[in-house]
Amino acid sequence: MLTTTGYSTADFASWPNYSQALLLLLMFIGGCAGSTGGGIKCVRILLLVRYIRAEMQKIVHPKAVVAVKLDGHIVSSAVLHGIVGMVLLYIGLFVVCTLIMGALGIDLITGASAVAASLGNIGPGLGRVGPALNYSFLPPLAKLILTFCMLVGRLEIYTVLILLFPGFWKK
Repeated sequence: MLTTTGYSTADFASWPNYSQALLLLLMFIGGCAGSTGGGIKCVRILLLVRYIRAEMQKIVHPKAVVAVKLDGHIVSSAVLHGIVGMVLLYIGLFVVCTLIMGALGIDLITGASAVAASLGNIGPGLGRVGPALNYSFLPPLAKLILTFCMLVGRLEIYTVLILLFPGFWKK
């Protein structure tokens, strides 16, 4: 099917649209905690879902104290806020880069899946960057955008943001 090395065992361009949509959604998940794969990561999604559930419980029961736990340990609100911020930045970067790809004349499916595949370090995308094709037709600016997405996906968003702040480089 698909590996993060860019190789595939099936041409999912011939699959039904709902299967391709599911693949696009899975590109956002990425790897597990501690893996070098990009994406939001499974543990962050788990904690985000638990955090949303806890917030919903607080809406229903405003005086309740609801803790988010992972492996029996309470997760601090600072960690949860960091996860929410990271997910929002990830989605924001995806949207901005997809819009740039569209402005460069790349169709939505190809552009969105190329950005998602690059952010998640997944390999092939959908459309014209699918497993039977490649990224060679893209204009140079699109390749630069996708290269940046690959770096952000591999190094994590907060790491790249810290590198971009001048205060990091001062002694």
